[in-house]
Order: sequence, then structure tokens, then C-alpha cells
Amino acid sequence: MSAPTDWATKDFYKVLGVKKDASADEIKKAYRKLARENHPDSNPGNQQAEERFKAISEAYGVVGNADKRKQYDEQRSLFGQFKGGFPPPGGGGGTYGGGNVDFDLSDLLGGIFGGGGARGGAGRRRQAQPRRGDDLETETSISFRQAVEGATIPLRLTSDEPCTMCHGTGAKPGSVPKVCGNCQGSGMQTSASGGVFAMTEPCSQCRGRGLIVEHPCEVCTGSGRAPSARTINVKIPAGVKDGQRIKLRGKGAKGDAGAPAGDLFLVIHVEGDDRFGRKGDDLTVTVPLPFDDAVLGGEVKAPTIDGPTVTIKVPPGTPNGRTFRARGKGGTRRDGGRGDLLVTVEVKVPAAPSEGERAAVEAYRAARQGAAS
Repeated sequence: MSAPTDWATKDFYKVLGVKKDASADEIKKAYRKLARENHPDSNPGNQQAEERFKAISEAYGVVGNADKRKQYDEQRSLFGQFKGGFPPPGGGGGTYGGGNVDFDLSDLLGGIFGGGGARGGAGRRRQAQPRRGDDLETETSISFRQAVEGATIPLRLTSDEPCTMCHGTGAKPGSVPKVCGNCQGSGMQTSASGGVFAMTEPCSQCRGRGLIVEHPCEVCTGSGRAPSARTINVKIPAGVKDGQRIKLRGKGAKGDAGAPAGDLFLVIHVEGDDRFGRKGDDLTVTVPLPFDDAVLGGEVKAPTIDGPTVTIKVPPGTPNGRTFRARGKGGTRRDGGRGDLLVTVEVKVPAAPSEGERAAVEAYRAARQGAAS
């Protein structure tokens, strides 16, 4: 992902194919669709798809985060409005109040770029800090049982990380970058406009890095970052739900020069099961109940998620669809306890009764009609 100082030159909404006023859900839906279509695992050897996937991940990493999206929109709006230079100020002291704009430039620029825009050209300079790793988001599918009991699964990730050849410096091995003489390593420059106030913007020489690479690394061409694929083991907690988004702190892309890694956001898709369903922390299952047991009472055996069956006592006169609760026989909860198993009985009526069964039912009918008369 590019640094915040590069955001103004990129249209992340266009990359994701959404409007600027799209909702968070619309942005997430567009990202998931494009990520699935362009994921390297689905397009082995397709360099164009891999580059597209990187661009999609970068775009979602910004506009998919509420704080970063606000910062990005402000920066894009500012650069778009003042393209070609600032207009004459509507008021003094570095505050512009023309049109629909009403803000203090020193405050806004300082907030966007992390540096100190200042009035009268008196800007603060500070050394550019190593960049934290990007946040990543990916998806995975797990079985119903894995969701209920928890599991550890391998996960393959592809992202931009510090180049292994130059270790993130961007310089060819044997050489080192030099501090940018234009911004003295701050990554920012301050330019005056008519002597009234100053504008702080990314350095035009180093593009915000604070360093100049005279001999670029052949692998990353001087950027300091290159595509990297790795496999990590991720622990899925018991009781995870379909569509749940899990945050794995520090499992995202690696940071530059010892800066902390980003976070990984994992969206879980749970596959269905032929026998079991879920209701909150409990599991549900339906079992057949013979007609005579429904009338006279009896027992049924119900399967459990971990293998052994559980026996349910059915009282006489049990109606079709009645649910019984087997406590502690459900799946593992987040607190380590176990939920219950909800067993629903489905009265089984013989489709082709034998002669003996038919005679017994006819005798039952006669007895019932006799009792009613």
C-alpha cells in the first residue's frame, strides 16, 4: 500500500468500482467480489491478476477503514480544490473561508500528512518514521465441525512487504540511500503562496520518503517493497459464526525498518452440515420417531457432533415436531463450556404398512371410534 502522502494521486473508489458516497457494506461487497476473482490462488502464474489483486487490497485497506477513508477523502478534496495553487485567502491568519470551505490550513495539513503545516511559512520538520505494515483482509472456508469446536488452519497470504534483497531500503546491495537534501529527511516540504500562508506537501524530490535512492535495487526498482507470499497457521476460536470477521493483531504485512506489522482481518465462511444446524450456542438435529413410540412412549437415539449418540426418552402422546434438550451435548462455546443439543422428533408414518401393522392400526381405529360413540 502506498504511503498516505501518495493517496491524492490514486482513485481507490475507481479501483473498487464503487461511487465515492458508497456505504461501507457496498465497499466491502465490491472488495470481496474482486478479491475472489483476482486472488493469486485462483489465477496461478497470472501476473496481471496479481497486480490487480494488490491494487484492490491497497484500495480496500484505505477506503475500507473509516478513519483512513475520512483522511483520504479530505486529502483528495484538498488537492483537487487547490490544483494548480491556492486561491487568494478569504480571511487572514492562514484560514480560508471561500465557497464551502472553512478550515485552518495548518490544522488540516498537519492532520493529513502527520507533519506540521504552519502559518507564515514557519513549518516544523521532523524525520520521516518507518512505515507500519499494511492491514490485510482475506477469506477462508471451514467445515461446520471446525466452526463448532475450533481449529487451527493454514492460511496463504500475498502482500507487499519489505524487499528481501535490499531489506526495504530500496537501494542496490552494497549501497545505501542518502537523506533527501530538499526536505532534510522529513518527507515533506513547505511552499509559500503570496507570503500569506504556507502549504505543506509531499517532497517533490523524494515523494515523501525522506530518502533518495541513487542506485535502485534490481528486485523492487527502488520502492523498498516487493510482492511476498507466506503461509501462517491461524487459530479459529470455537463457536465462530458464518460471515464473522476476526482481527488477528500483528498478522498483516510486515512494516519497514522494524516498524510493527499490520493486522489481518479474516472473514469466515462456514460450510453447511447434512445433520446439524445451529441456534445460538446450541446445536439442532432432527431424528425420526416411530408412530407407536409417539403414542405409547419410548426412546430415540440422536447423534452428537463428537461421535457418541445420546438417548432421549419420549413420553406417551408425543406430537410431531416436539423438541427435547440434551444438556451439555452441543458444541464448544467461547468460554470453554458446551452448549446443548436440541433434538426435534419427526413422527414416522409407514408408507407401506405390513398386514400385521395394518391390522393393528385398524384395531386402533375401531377402538378410538368405539370410545367416541
